[in-house]
Amino acid sequence: MLMSAPIRVETITLGDELLLGIRENDHLTYLGSQLAHHGIEPAANLVIRDLASDIELFFEASWNRSDLVITTGGLGPTSDDLTRESIAKALNEELIYDVSIESAIRERFSNLGLPMPESNFRQCYRPSSAEVLDNPYGTAPGLFIIKEGKILIMLPGPAREMHPMFEKSVIPRLQREGIFPEVDCYLQIRTAGIGESALAEKVGHLFEGKKGLVVGYCAHAGLVDLRLSSLDGEILSERELQIIADDCRNLLDEDFVCFGDRTLAEVIFRELRPLEKTLAVAESCTGGLLSSHFTEIEGISKVFHGGAVCYHNDAKVQLVDVPESMLEQHGAVSEEVAIAMATGACEKFGADYGLSVTGFAGPAGGSQVLPVGSIFLGYASPVGVWAKKIQLRGDRASNRRRAATAALDWMRRKLRKYKLEEVFAAAESGNFNI
Repeated sequence: MLMSAPIRVETITLGDELLLGIRENDHLTYLGSQLAHHGIEPAANLVIRDLASDIELFFEASWNRSDLVITTGGLGPTSDDLTRESIAKALNEELIYDVSIESAIRERFSNLGLPMPESNFRQCYRPSSAEVLDNPYGTAPGLFIIKEGKILIMLPGPAREMHPMFEKSVIPRLQREGIFPEVDCYLQIRTAGIGESALAEKVGHLFEGKKGLVVGYCAHAGLVDLRLSSLDGEILSERELQIIADDCRNLLDEDFVCFGDRTLAEVIFRELRPLEKTLAVAESCTGGLLSSHFTEIEGISKVFHGGAVCYHNDAKVQLVDVPESMLEQHGAVSEEVAIAMATGACEKFGADYGLSVTGFAGPAGGSQVLPVGSIFLGYASPVGVWAKKIQLRGDRASNRRRAATAALDWMRRKLRKYKLEEVFAAAESGNFNI
């Protein structure tokens, strides 16, 4: 089923909790990114209730106007999991019992040492023309249907099940069908510390006269991604795109983070790991967010020794040895305390580097001198200590996220500025001057 012309893709995310705002629609973000990597721009995303009549109504409309439809959710064993039955009805497909699905579910429960509840037999049915997509992380199988020259992909709702299923089963299947190419369709440049408009002004002239070049910007959580692609792979080759990207990198200098979607914490990890250097953190207003950025990385124990959430002043004293006199004299939100927290984290966790955050995330707190959003970052290294003040203007949640991102970006810049190998050699010989 090779499609040479552009295709229309729609995604449908099911769940009352999405419409009620109980849970964010991360599926849209994930699927949009995955489709973009393979040269497809989704035409629409529908968020609908777990109601059979709505599923039939909106699916039929989407199916009639699209070439590829992807659904998430509603494939589980409970009474509100109605996607399978509703879509089978809309497609005039008979639901058949598949013993291979039953065997897979029984094996999963057996491996967990648990009995299989009767409700799971509901998941053993599939539309007659559906191909089963294995689910090694859950009980609900995915379903892949080709019908009327179109494709339908039905995925489970939990991200821990849906993401690996899409990457390991759906992508190869769509590549075989000629929907996805074998390689990514755009080159991404990740930047930090520069806004979207400033980034566009800085690099925009590099794109002038580049026939077939498509440029996109995506801002999120203190980062801006710049995506370069071609309308047709024959207009601009991968090599030509890379040359343009390299020019952007040289122009961006320290604002350039990486090619691809590596996180700031991963960049720091890749800087420290080859040098066998370690890191610890101490944080107040970010409440563990900074630590979580590192602990999401596989193999991080080689670098990350630990973190202390020292929110109350007493915790700052007890956990990372911030002097009480310093807190009384300068206050918890200060340059001096940020440095003391960073150095204290190094000492307590036996790490080479320390990173800290303290501030007023809001909505309460602050003063005329230090209003809400005043954040101090602390950084301790083998060759010196620094503090930095930033001023944020978001709500509490936004300020906490951006403070963590700012701390990571600041450390990334420090590591690159002082070229670690040279610094350590100089430090050992005693011949360095910062």
